[in-house]
Amino acid sequence: MSPSHPVDPSELTGLGKRYWLSVYRPRDVVLDHGKGARVWDTEGRDYLDFGAGIAVNALGHQDPDLVDALVAQAHKLWHASNVFYSEPPLRLAQELVEHAPFAERVFLCNSGTEANEAAIKLVRKWAAAQGRTPENRVIVTFFGSFHGRTLGSLTATAQPKYQEGYEPLPGGFRYVPFNDPVALEEAFAQGGVAGVMLEPVQGEGGVMPAEPGFLKKVRDLCDTHGALMLLDEIQSGMGRTGMLFAHTHDHVTPDIVTLAKALGAGFPIGAMLVGPKAADTMQFGAHGTTFGGNPMAAAVARVALAKIASPAVLLNVERQGNDIRTGLAKINHDLHLFSEVRGRGLMIGAVLDAAYKGRAGEILDLAAARGLLILQAGPDVLRIVPPLTITDEETAEGLERLEAALAEFVREAKVA
Repeated sequence: MSPSHPVDPSELTGLGKRYWLSVYRPRDVVLDHGKGARVWDTEGRDYLDFGAGIAVNALGHQDPDLVDALVAQAHKLWHASNVFYSEPPLRLAQELVEHAPFAERVFLCNSGTEANEAAIKLVRKWAAAQGRTPENRVIVTFFGSFHGRTLGSLTATAQPKYQEGYEPLPGGFRYVPFNDPVALEEAFAQGGVAGVMLEPVQGEGGVMPAEPGFLKKVRDLCDTHGALMLLDEIQSGMGRTGMLFAHTHDHVTPDIVTLAKALGAGFPIGAMLVGPKAADTMQFGAHGTTFGGNPMAAAVARVALAKIASPAVLLNVERQGNDIRTGLAKINHDLHLFSEVRGRGLMIGAVLDAAYKGRAGEILDLAAARGLLILQAGPDVLRIVPPLTITDEETAEGLERLEAALAEFVREAKVA
């Protein structure tokens, strides 16, 4: 398939280097269009997309039902604000609650970090409504977490590399090691905990799942101490782990769940789902957003939700995830690159062996040169999060390209 129009990619990358704020370091590839789990750059080269826009394009590229929903709504109403009702966000809220047994109400926004900001504010507001003083509105989060880039969500993100230079950070957060129930008990013993915020599978923290029983421990401690359980499923939710909601694997009932990324399958949208304990905490004027619940975003998200929640898609996640793990095991048998492959469903992390630590970025470059787009989760972990609808053929071809890239990496590493 040829690019939609001839263009000099160096001209476009030059524009980025000249005019973008230098907070990104994209690879010198200019993507032009996509179909399914495959994308093409402006020079007509094709790539298997095992990154899905950082776990966003859950239904691949150019899903016809998403395109139809977007085009139909574009001919009706683009924006109304929350001063007025419009049908798509109302229907989306209803459908989210119908799919989420724990939830009663929904707040729609534009991104994951906004959903997490809303959740942080909700925990504090809920605690205040109970008469708790500010020092008794602490939110516990975990080392290795990632909750966003705004100042509140950045402070919740217990990774100093993201926080450095943005001090003074807001107070009221307490950090503990992930998957450490004893440390969590100690955090509660210090008093003042109003909520616990965590990812069922840490994404940026290295694709690290909660260990069996850990989420239940969080739930039990929250119940014992009168705190809210807040799950950030922005990356792990919406079918990514083989269940619509990642916490379903652990048989717990959260008080708050935040969503984004795959909820719009590529169109920006976020959501906070709230259970009965805190559903009525925020009343008129307590929070808001100009663009949240945008009719176009909501129209697309309604279709994405229905398709992702279907048994066919969720079963495909399980099958393809197993195939990718099998393929990685075969590659590792030959190349001895990984110390561990972990994750759930189509959220997979391949941890580099000690001899190759810190070199995930190099592998990403070699993979792109071989026609495969993958991600990293820190310097030591390859992150594989393809579309949930990836086909058997696309999975097999992607693994072939990955094996070629990894073999080249090992050869170069040995020469060096």
